[in-house]
Amino acid sequence: MSSEVKCCRWPICCCADWIITSQPLPFLASLRAPHCALLTQCLKHPPLSTPLAQTSTIVEINTHSRRDTMAKTAIAYKEKMKELSMLSLICSCFSPQTRNNLVCEFEDMEVKPINKRASGQAFEVILKPPSPVSDVAHSITSPPKKRDMSLEDIQKKLEAAENRRRSQEAHVLKVLAEKREHERDVLLKAMEENSNFSKMAEEKLILKMEQNKENREAQLAAIMERLHEKERHAAIVRRNKELREELIA
Repeated sequence: MSSEVKCCRWPICCCADWIITSQPLPFLASLRAPHCALLTQCLKHPPLSTPLAQTSTIVEINTHSRRDTMAKTAIAYKEKMKELSMLSLICSCFSPQTRNNLVCEFEDMEVKPINKRASGQAFEVILKPPSPVSDVAHSITSPPKKRDMSLEDIQKKLEAAENRRRSQEAHVLKVLAEKREHERDVLLKAMEENSNFSKMAEEKLILKMEQNKENREAQLAAIMERLHEKERHAAIVRRNKELREELIA
């Protein structure tokens, strides 16, 4: 009884694989007729919720309807094979070109498919032997070996480095000297412009002061001239008065 229960339990798990892959399961050929009958009944009648109920149902079916289930199993298997043939025909209509023996050749390799499964495809990659032309073209040259440096070479390199350092220092000092010379020129130019401005201002001030002095002197001379004119007029008036008095007397 236990062997019959096991044979009817595990094909149920493979039912989905049988439908998806569209291939006859390999275990059907190895099963005996009673086991096939039990498999058909298990597929047609769903099992109950508990393992005990499943076992009792399987045993009851095995004892009472073995011959009927054998015939039903054969009919169901034939119908399933017809359905699978129709399914394969439909699939061939969608993809009429079969590429089972597809071989891809590249410049330096060859790819061959080994076996095709539902989970994926395996390939075999064959590398072609290298040709003499490719050997010459793809030959990797070794890096040149560094020769040992002598003491004279080291001394020459040190002298060259010292000369470069001195030239760089001279260039920096020259740039600094030019910068300082430029600053000094700018300062001298500013001082010269300042002195010129002060000189021009002083000259303008002196000229203005001289003009003011001349104007003042001219004004004083004019005032003194008017005073002298008044004094002369007064003297003439006094003399005329004295002459008039003398004439009257």
